[in-house]
Amino acid sequence: MSTKDTTTPQKIPKYIQSQTLTPHKRPISSLKFSSDGRLLATASADKSAVVHSLSAASTTVSTTFTGHDHGISDVAFSTDSRLLATASDDKTVKLWDVSTGQAVKTLIGHTNYVFSLNFNPHSNLIVSGSFDETVRVWDVKSGKCLKVLPAHSDPVTAVDFNRDGSMIVSSSYDGLCRIWDASTGHCVKTLIDDENPPVSFVRFSPNGKFLLVGTLDNTLILEWTMEITCMGVDLNPLLGCFRFRRLLGAESDVVLEHERSFDWELTYGKFSGMWKAGGRRMGIMRKGLRLWNFSTGKFLKTYTGHVNEKYCISSAFSITNGKYIVSGSEDNCVYLWELQSRKVVQKLEGHTDTVISVACHPTENMIASGALGNDNTVRIWTQGKDNM
Repeated sequence: MSTKDTTTPQKIPKYIQSQTLTPHKRPISSLKFSSDGRLLATASADKSAVVHSLSAASTTVSTTFTGHDHGISDVAFSTDSRLLATASDDKTVKLWDVSTGQAVKTLIGHTNYVFSLNFNPHSNLIVSGSFDETVRVWDVKSGKCLKVLPAHSDPVTAVDFNRDGSMIVSSSYDGLCRIWDASTGHCVKTLIDDENPPVSFVRFSPNGKFLLVGTLDNTLILEWTMEITCMGVDLNPLLGCFRFRRLLGAESDVVLEHERSFDWELTYGKFSGMWKAGGRRMGIMRKGLRLWNFSTGKFLKTYTGHVNEKYCISSAFSITNGKYIVSGSEDNCVYLWELQSRKVVQKLEGHTDTVISVACHPTENMIASGALGNDNTVRIWTQGKDNM
């Protein structure tokens, strides 16, 4: 995958909405195609997952999977499409037989919501990421946890294997992407943005050389100063004026000036005084989606135009007719960028709430998208030959 820019984006036939599916009663959380493209799995806050059989004319529900005690956050097929894995707020991962709809194993170990999962290419391992801040590697055959990686200091938002299964990547609200040796569990690389915004999504590129990384764009940068007076003495000439930068959600209630007195009783006597803190807004970070070369630790391209301030929205690579980046958005649209030029080539409209998840068909020019609560639909978009 070359990263050399082109000046003019290639014109492609437009994607049009071909089907609208309503398989769930509550918000869609995740959707993925099987590796052979015959099936589409969808997951929802309604505690269920559904596998759909795809055809050119229509999509039909094949199997519904129920058994979790709480909502499902993510879903994934094994490479041979025989198994389906689901990650749930009930702190478990379940493995299902796709043909029968029966649960075959429940993987127990996480201590908080399981938010993301994926099979390795051989489908003998599963990696899962959780709000308990860990990444776990599981043996599919036995259902046992092989490794617990103390990966992050905040909830894990995404996990993925590379194309040969030798590496795992994880992302977190702590602002880090970490790459792990899948066999040893050792962290081999940590990627961090200069401003350290919360990372909401990460995925290896199809060739395994790059990472597509999403961050929350509502990060408000504040610069604060703090002054301390104790027993009537200004301590700042001795201590220096404390300055620090803080990152907050743009919708947070931000106090830009604060003043408080204190009384401390310590071993050597009583101390009283006043501290004051003040801050100024320095702006909102707009990071968008970034393509990173993880071997050098540098980002190569940025894709902007969509809205992602609150949710962990998934993105995907489309490689069936050119190379494109596809993402959901909080403005209820699906965005397509040409990978090289970074230009938005199409915005798909139709959903009536945040598009939380997107998936690209492995061999056909087809995109699936799923949306949140005021919409609750899955939409199938296909490329028409005459829609330039």
